[in-house]
Amino acid sequence: MSSNHSASGEQTKRHKVEGPRKHIVAFVMSLALTIIAFAAVSAGEINTTFTYIILVSMAVIQVFIQLAFWMHLKDRGHMFPIIAIITGIFVVFTMVVMALYWVWW
Repeated sequence: MSSNHSASGEQTKRHKVEGPRKHIVAFVMSLALTIIAFAAVSAGEINTTFTYIILVSMAVIQVFIQLAFWMHLKDRGHMFPIIAIITGIFVVFTMVVMALYWVWW
């Protein structure tokens, strides 16, 4: 009996092995985003507001790449960590809004 058949003769799904290709692409993308952010900061003639926008946008893209490829949150069965991350973002956002409200009142 082959390894991908169960005792009743039904064919079961095999776990798809993810090769290193996607990890290498994710690493290169992360490296490129880091280099772009570093170049934006090291170039002194760029407007400060534009530099902040570049840094924040590169950081957000970097977070999504890290979560999707390195922490495998794009795969099935990772709903609890995603819910925990969304809850944490909600709590931090609420704390920041309440702190600003408290200071400006």
